[in-house]
Amino acid sequence: MIHLDEARPEPPAELNALVTEAVHSHFKYRAESKRRQYRALRARGRISLSVGIGFYALCFLAGQALVRFFSDSPVAELGQESLLIGGWVAMWRPLEIFLYDIWELRRQMREYLRLSRMQVHVECPRTSGPSAVPAR
Repeated sequence: MIHLDEARPEPPAELNALVTEAVHSHFKYRAESKRRQYRALRARGRISLSVGIGFYALCFLAGQALVRFFSDSPVAELGQESLLIGGWVAMWRPLEIFLYDIWELRRQMREYLRLSRMQVHVECPRTSGPSAVPAR
């Protein structure tokens, strides 16, 4: 329900149709914008995940080589663990994208789509004729 404080020259049915179309268009636009953001975030997530998995694999293999090369050295174990942690840190952002960020964008997109279909009713004071609305 939209309440206007002043009378409008349009007939109530025309005003209602005009405002309804504007509100629906606005929320359709917002939903489409969120859809584009969602698709871009998924693409960025896939690229980040590929890079993260590759980096994690390199860290894992380097850690294994470090332990194999320096046998039972505590420094080699420290290096292996550090590389493993570094690999997991590289995976942080891709996992954050797929586990958390994407779902919020999907929720917003669904909400805007729902709002783009809502019923809209405009209520404004009645005019007593064409001269009741001040000229602008």
